[in-house]
Amino acid sequence: MNKEEIRDRVKARKSLLSAAEKIEAARRVFSRLEQSAAFMLADKVLLYHSLPDELSTREFIDKWSSRKHFFLPRVNGVNLEILPYDRSRLAMGAFHIEEPQGDDTADIADIELMVIPAVAYDRRGNRVGRGKGYYDRLLRGTRATKVGVGYDFQFIEGDDIDAEPHDIPVDIVITESRRLVIHHYRR
Repeated sequence: MNKEEIRDRVKARKSLLSAAEKIEAARRVFSRLEQSAAFMLADKVLLYHSLPDELSTREFIDKWSSRKHFFLPRVNGVNLEILPYDRSRLAMGAFHIEEPQGDDTADIADIELMVIPAVAYDRRGNRVGRGKGYYDRLLRGTRATKVGVGYDFQFIEGDDIDAEPHDIPVDIVITESRRLVIHHYRR
């Protein structure tokens, strides 16, 4: 299955979810994240501000923003820059996503944990994104632990996602019913 077929299949499956199912899935996934050593040990965490078809991060951000230093991405041309999370400094940005405002961009090298959205993941940590490469370009500059989150059906069983040379895999995949730690071997 190619990336476009995966995108179409996941989009169709997401359209069947009720509001209650979306809320419960987000609670289960982010509860698993909270219990992970990677999250417990990290102080500086990059999150995403969720689109309507993504696992909602709002409740999680509200719960932890007084105890962790959260950062959110902001689109700048073809790249993402990261800024500290401050609820009072959010504005609607590119792709109708609330983004942080200001000039106090952070260095990606300072981030300890990154929570990454995607359309789908496989057992090797490969991701299918939305096709623009924003996160792949951002992930290239970090040694932070990368966690992919999604619904159970966003984990592709059996088949591996065709990864291209510029694709950056995640280190951990968390869904409603699983937490998979991927061991990447550096050459």
